[in-house]
Formats: sequence, C-alpha cells, structure tokens
Amino acid sequence: MSDAYLQIDNLKTHFPVEKGILFRKVTGTVKAVDGVSLSLAKGEVLGLVGESGCGKSTLGSTVLQLIKPTAGTVTLGDRTLTDLDGKELRSARADFQMIFQDPYASLNPRMTVYSMLAEAIQAHRKTPKAELANAVGALMEKVGLAARFMRKYPHEFSGGQRQRIAIARALAVEPKLIIADEPVSALDVSIQAQILNLLSDLTREMELTMVFISHDLSVVKHISDRIAVMYLGRIVEIGPATKVFEHPQHPYTKALCSAVPMPDPDSESTRKRILLPGDPPSPLNPPSGCTFHPRCPHAEERCQAAWPSFESLNNDTHQAACVRLTELNQ
Repeated sequence: MSDAYLQIDNLKTHFPVEKGILFRKVTGTVKAVDGVSLSLAKGEVLGLVGESGCGKSTLGSTVLQLIKPTAGTVTLGDRTLTDLDGKELRSARADFQMIFQDPYASLNPRMTVYSMLAEAIQAHRKTPKAELANAVGALMEKVGLAARFMRKYPHEFSGGQRQRIAIARALAVEPKLIIADEPVSALDVSIQAQILNLLSDLTREMELTMVFISHDLSVVKHISDRIAVMYLGRIVEIGPATKVFEHPQHPYTKALCSAVPMPDPDSESTRKRILLPGDPPSPLNPPSGCTFHPRCPHAEERCQAAWPSFESLNNDTHQAACVRLTELNQ
C-alpha cells in the first residue's frame, strides 16, 4: 500500500526452546510469528482473527516493540520502530499504545484512576500539575465515565468500567496507533457492544489507526474496515471486512465463518458447519509448505511443497494464500 501509515514487512518472532540446568542447550524454535507483511492506512481499522495460539497477540506485542522481532521491520509514519532503542523508543511510545485483554490484570490495584491516568499524561505530555485534574476528568468523560470517580480504585468498578479506564489510559498520551488485544472477550455480551461502539466512535473522532485482535469474526466485522485471518504465525487471507465475512476464499476462513452463530433460527438450523480434523500443528515444528494442509479437506501434494503466494479472484484487495484458490471458489 503506497499510502501506508503502518507498514509491517516480513516480520518474524521466534522463541528458542532450551533444555538443561547448568549447561543450557537450544533444542528447537517456536515460530510464533513467521513472516507477516501488512499495511494499514492512516485512520484504518484492521481486524486480526484466528484460533488461540496462532500468534495474534505476539504479533501485536512485536509491532509495539514489547517483544523484539527475530527479523523484519515495522514502520510507523516515517520512523522504523525496529531500529529504535532506549530513549528513542521510549519517546516514540507516545505514538502507539496497547489495550490489553483483561482489565482486571492490566490495571494497578494500588493506584487510583487519577494516579494511573495522570502518570500516563505526565510521561509524554507537558501538562502543568494544576491542570492534571481537569485533563484526567476530560479523559474519563471521553470514554463514558464520570469525572467524579477519578479518586476510586479499580476494584470499585465493574468489568466494563475497568475496560473503559484501560482505554482512557491508552488514549492519555494521544497516540496515533492502537493495538487492541481482544479488549471485549472478558466482558458480557451487552457490555461488549458498548465498548465496541466506544472504540468505533473514538477511532473516527481521534483519527486513530487500530489493529483489533479477536477470535470472534462477528465482533471483528462490526468494527473493522478490513480483516486479516491468521493461522500458525502467517496471514492466510485479507480483504474488506464484508467480503471476507460473507465471501471467504481460503478453506480455513470458510471453516471459521461456518462456526459463527446466525441470529435467524431457520438459517441456523440449515447452515452447514465445516469441521476441521485434528488440532492446529505446533509452531515448534510447523508443517512444510502451506501449514494448513494437514487439516485442509482440499489439500493436494503440491500444497506441501512451498508456502503459496497471495492471489485474488477479481484483481481487487481481497486476497488469499492458496494454490487452489480459483478452482475452490468458482
């Protein structure tokens, strides 16, 4: 993408597996992220979906340099984040933040909401101490919380309110990029809708670029402009949210979409569920070629030879990595 604001090129995050007590020896490598390339335009929301363990959260942490990549580059605007270190990286963190999955664990129970938000504001924004209370109050109201609650502790809030506080903390430094790592999976369905609507409003209002990580396709469709489907450390399909959800092309994406419940009882009773055999292979020893081939009902011998390149049926932005793409989608 020529106008990309976030550019991820061939990103790899591998973790060595060691054995031994006195003399440690590397016996293998877990390939959590294994060659991901993505582009996001400024203000775009990309949904990242896949089964648990496919590398979604590791990819998000690597993009934000919470985990150093094994190879590849991450460029945000005109800065290559993978080249930054120390003070440069700390200064750059004002431009990118993360919303974690569990608001119960991501907030410090010994700090009031005011202390947490004021600390984030002071870390990257030159706000006079006399104006901190007003800044914190405005931030709380932006995420739908009353400013009078700023002196309370996290345990005094509900789960949905805690996630709003976590969102406020991420927004405190006025970032340009947000990585939201399953921010609604720990919440009740009714609260999920509130948080999704809040994030949608904030992305438009603040012109945020966002990677929204989830394992729930229906949730991702609600908030995303595009969807990328991840399997065993690689992207297997990417395209506009509506197209990926309604017309999936990769066999893995078709299986994921078939598992999404339908609100219409008649449609739900007649739909055909695609059941994949076995479990996802271990990233410690991934299969050769297309890593999905051991579970794919359409796999052929050539699928084991090499990782397939991305192709499109209609020469548009909806692409999938499958050697049988055309014949399986006629």
